[in-house]
Amino acid sequence: MPAIDARHLDGISETALLTLYQRAAEAERPDGLIYDPMAIQLRNSLDYDYADFGKTHQATAMRALVFDLAARDYLAVHPRATVVALAEGLQTSFWRVDNGSLTWLSVDLDPIIRLRQQLLPSSERLRCCAQSALDFSWMDQVDASAGVLITAEGLLQYLDHESVFGLFAACAARFPGGQMIFDSVPRFLSAYSRRRGIKLSKNYTAPPMPFWFTAKDYDDLLAVPGVRAVRELGMPAGRGKVLGRVASAVYRLKSLRRFRAPTNLVEFG
Repeated sequence: MPAIDARHLDGISETALLTLYQRAAEAERPDGLIYDPMAIQLRNSLDYDYADFGKTHQATAMRALVFDLAARDYLAVHPRATVVALAEGLQTSFWRVDNGSLTWLSVDLDPIIRLRQQLLPSSERLRCCAQSALDFSWMDQVDASAGVLITAEGLLQYLDHESVFGLFAACAARFPGGQMIFDSVPRFLSAYSRRRGIKLSKNYTAPPMPFWFTAKDYDDLLAVPGVRAVRELGMPAGRGKVLGRVASAVYRLKSLRRFRAPTNLVEFG
């Protein structure tokens, strides 16, 4: 089967290819941190020059593992919950955490949804919604009776502060008792991306990241009506001396919380 052209993706949508590239590269290593054969197959099914993204690393796979673990924890208590993956891109999370009972709603822009529908297996428990995560009409498709878990992996840093907190407020009002997982970047990284751009290779510069948020800023989120609790999720041990030992220790030190790129768990009251 010929590869499907993905060179039309740009801007934030193109980062879906970046994270797929990183996750697949990690999955195909003999000592890879993540088991994700579907990511390898998906990467190979797309016509795109992944070399533009520069060197591979394990950080994206580590982040995916944090999301997977938090999702499994929620599903252990709410096995028939609806999981809403906002701006899911080319993630394969459904197949990594599927317990056979959950319902999954993938929300993303039309070009991404088209690729997902062309290349990924279908399931009666997996639905797609082709629209922006900031168009809150996706909420009308969510059955919250058995619990709701919302994920925003690799999304919020590309939005502005007002939009992000508007999303938090809307989710808290609509899904009391639900949870949300999102990752974020520290202020210095956001500033650098806006001022100079994060150049991954001579051919690719990542989109600017205007939204920054760390564990130091949790009080701002707790002030949103309906937000009951928020906490930082730990980082799994990576491969090698630095990511295997030092990085996980850094994520346990309260004094360094404003410098971390945390993954956060929000509980709605």
